[in-house]
Amino acid sequence: MQILRGFVLLGAVTLVFPMAPVTAEEEFPLAINVRQMHMETALTAARAAMAACRAEGIQVGVTVVDRRGTEQVVLRDVVAPHLTLAVSRMKAYTANEMSVATSVLEEDGPDSPLAHVPGLFLGAGGVPIEAGGVYYGAIGVSGASTGLQDEACARAGAEAVQIELEMSL
Repeated sequence: MQILRGFVLLGAVTLVFPMAPVTAEEEFPLAINVRQMHMETALTAARAAMAACRAEGIQVGVTVVDRRGTEQVVLRDVVAPHLTLAVSRMKAYTANEMSVATSVLEEDGPDSPLAHVPGLFLGAGGVPIEAGGVYYGAIGVSGASTGLQDEACARAGAEAVQIELEMSL
């Protein structure tokens, strides 16, 4: 009896919501190709960010995350405090999750609903890594006296790999 009711219900649903045939334009691929940065590329970005900060006399921690938000490279300069690692990771993770520079999120600060999400950092210092319309991840820097200095170094890291990533497309 239960099976019969199921068939009757299925028939009624089909009459109310008829199924349209799928056309070629509506078909989806069976797999999606996802481009990822090679570890050496992520390391180049991290080193460039660190070099930009060193040029200003600043010791920092740098984290590069892949598009899933997983750490790919983590560097800490010689006298940069240990705390810079945790903060640079949060900046990179936040830039990755929001796909924007974290300085954009800073404006709302503690009034933002995002301020209560564990692991997010709503201050400058993280930027996405993108090239040729492809999203690769993000880079976060911590240790400078201002977030804008951190972000300038992070941008230098992202820009250091942008042309190579575009040429690989």
